[in-house]
Order: sequence, then C-alpha cells, then structure tokens
Amino acid sequence: MKIIAYAVRDDERPFFDTWMKENPDVEVKLVPELLTEDNVDLAKGFDGADVYQQKDYTAEVLNKLADEGVKNISLRNVGVDNLDDPTVKARGLNISNVPAYSPNAIAELSVTQLMQLLRQTPLFNKKLAKQDFRWAPDIAKELNTMTVGVIGTGRIGRAAIDIFKGFGAKVIGYDVYRNAELEKEGMYVDTLDELYAQADVITLHVPALKDNYHMLNADAFSKMKDGAYILNFARGTLIDSEDLIKALDSGKVAGAALDTYEYETKIFNKDLEGQTIDDKVFMNLFNRDNVLITPHTAFYTETAVHNMVHVSMNSNKQFIETGKADTQVKFD
Repeated sequence: MKIIAYAVRDDERPFFDTWMKENPDVEVKLVPELLTEDNVDLAKGFDGADVYQQKDYTAEVLNKLADEGVKNISLRNVGVDNLDDPTVKARGLNISNVPAYSPNAIAELSVTQLMQLLRQTPLFNKKLAKQDFRWAPDIAKELNTMTVGVIGTGRIGRAAIDIFKGFGAKVIGYDVYRNAELEKEGMYVDTLDELYAQADVITLHVPALKDNYHMLNADAFSKMKDGAYILNFARGTLIDSEDLIKALDSGKVAGAALDTYEYETKIFNKDLEGQTIDDKVFMNLFNRDNVLITPHTAFYTETAVHNMVHVSMNSNKQFIETGKADTQVKFD
C-alpha cells in the first residue's frame, strides 16, 4: 500500500511520522510542494494521494492523477469547493475530507478577534507603542450586552454559540438545516433579514456554495443595525469585500474580523515582507484599525493539524482497502 502526500508543511511532519509508525504496512512519500500539473507525475505507482490545496484542483490535475492510476484522494481540509466536479464524477474519483478537525479552534479565534475589536485593542496598541497611556476616547463595548447572530449552526457554529453564551451574550441563529437542540431552545430566526435586523454581531460559519456567493453585500449590509460587527472565519467568497469597505466607511459596520479573503491565495501563507501587495481592496481592509485580518489561521492549532493528518490518512487507507471511507464526500 502506497500513499503520496502533497504540500506537507514542516509542522505537519511530526504527525505524519506518528501516523506512519502506527501504520507500518503503508509506504508514505511526503512532498513539500502543492499538487500541480508539474509534479502530479510523482504520484505514479501510488494507490492514493493525501493533499492540502490552496489553489484549484483543476480538471487537468485530476485527470493526470487518474491517468497515473490514483483515484483515491483525501483532502486534509474541509472545503471541496475548489475541486472540478465534472472531472471527479467522470473519472470516478474517491474524495474524502476532514469535516471537523477542530471546531473549537475556529470558534475560539473568532471570539478572540471580536473581543479585540470591542476592547479597541488595535488602537490601544498603537498608543502604547508611543507611550501614550491615556484611556479616552477609545471606550469599549461589552459582549454581554449584545446580540450575536450566527449564520451556520454546524459543528463550528455550535462551538461558537457555546462560547458566546459563556460571555452572557444573547445568541440567535440561522441555518437552512436546523439543529434539533437549538430549535428547542428557540434560538433560530426564520430569515436572514430577521437576523440582520436584530444582531449586533454577525458571524459566518457556512461553506462556500454558489447560492451564498457574496451573501454579505450592499443589500445585506443595508438591512443590518448601525454599527454591526462582522466576523468571517469561513470562506472569503461569502463577503463582497468592496461592499464591506463601503459599509465600514459609512459606519454601518463598526468593525470586522476576517480570517478569509476571496483572493487570499496570492497573499496568505506567504512571506511578502518588503513587497508591494498589488490588491487595493485587501490593503484598504488591512490598513484599517477596525479590521483585524488573520491569514486563514483559525484552524492552526496542534489539535487541528493532528486531526487533519490522521483523519485524512486513515480515510485514504480505507479507500485503498475497501473503496469507501468514513469521511467520503459524495458528488451527486
């Protein structure tokens, strides 16, 4: 049994080493580069591929993998929106993901960043750097006085709900597929418009789909309370970034914490020190005191990385042995 793993970072290697010790019957090849048309031939002779991708899995790449006899592909992440669906179906590829490597990791950072916005931490950091120890005018807000609207109440959304409740906030939720326990609590609103009208904080925890592309746009912002806070720790395409800038300029949105950005692959997880970033929209957001940006690191904890490696490799081994996997993704 042979599995090739692409885009293996240094921080992932100890977890791969642990998995290999636990599975001595599997030969594993670790490749540091992302899977591309240029290195897909390295998969020749392997039974499966374990991948983490920050760019699209194009039809060309997937066809070449299939041509090399590799039809078992396990993603070390949740999202499958960057896979070329027609090719997956046409070539009969087995795809798995890691649906919940650590919901708490993502939920915790979203709340952490919100608290920094509410407590004016960026402004105080700037003042402290100049030895300005005055308080005013940067007065804070308290989360326990606010209503938090959670869009998407899956594993991550529910983890966030628990944390927000711990702060004493009122929490309301919206989801096409409702959780039975939250339904009993009466937490759901029936429409997004209701959530926009009631929430002081709106946090996104939904996958990227064609139906929710730019769900937070000028129309959505216009329906929100003045001075709302926006948290996006899901997918960058959920927000129209230019409309967000306009909402920030007008004061309709008081602040935003963004762990994702719709054109992030050119920027995130790269060392761009001293370089000019040729993205005016991103730089506009990045340079604001009331916008906190993290480079898609909400998942990045020891627990999560361990789970990403072990779950994906276990799934790939299951594919090879049985043709099925516990975390298999169906493409209908």
